[in-house]
Amino acid sequence: MRKKDPDAISTPTVQVIERMFTLMDVLASREDAISLKEISEKTGLHPSTAHRILNDLATGRFVDRPQPGSYRLGMRLLELGNLVKARLNVRDAAIAPMRELHRQIQQPVNLSLRQGDEIVYIERAYSERSGMQVIRAVGGRAPLHLTSVGKLFLAADDPQRVRAYATRTGLAGHTKNSITQLPVLERELMKIRQSGISHDDEELELGVHCLAAGIHDDQGKLVAGLSISAPTGRLDKEWAVKLQGVANEISRMLGYHGPNTP
Repeated sequence: MRKKDPDAISTPTVQVIERMFTLMDVLASREDAISLKEISEKTGLHPSTAHRILNDLATGRFVDRPQPGSYRLGMRLLELGNLVKARLNVRDAAIAPMRELHRQIQQPVNLSLRQGDEIVYIERAYSERSGMQVIRAVGGRAPLHLTSVGKLFLAADDPQRVRAYATRTGLAGHTKNSITQLPVLERELMKIRQSGISHDDEELELGVHCLAAGIHDDQGKLVAGLSISAPTGRLDKEWAVKLQGVANEISRMLGYHGPNTP
């Protein structure tokens, strides 16, 4: 009876999928093409086995063969990656973690984006038990410098952009606590860059204190902010840690692999 080659693969199995992943990880470790000999050495697979799987991957355009005997990752992976990226929606990624955070702290949790010189609220998790009336409804807008999330976006801007914002808007205030002077705002933004957490201390609405943490996409860009609103005096310092953790979780869901913010 003919002895079967242990590396022979006649039908798809979990083993061949594992080998496929191993091969693709090796290809991903290099920008240029890699020879079959080097691939075999790095993966521990017999050259014939590696060759067979790589050729199947090349048929599906998951792997390219720029020259005979050399391989690199193919454009099909980029096409699929772009499809996945297009489906990623910050609101869809955030809604479940927001609801869980609200369940833990019993205060409104808000998701906001920047549009020009304002932030717009696109989602909120809250209940009547929070004891605080929701003043800014979903779709509502507010100036950047008066909100915790807006300050996050200003902190991500360079100084010239911040000064241009101040000139355009005049830093108009809404309450006696509003920041209306550029030097004060610049000092506030410096603190935010260091801590990763932003505060609105009754600057938009009297009696309401907010804190926010940023959400980043796969390119590391700040794309949204997550904030907690609470009656002044009820804010718990421990919420900042929870908030930052949830913002980091949402960022990872959007493909962010950078270091967690402080």
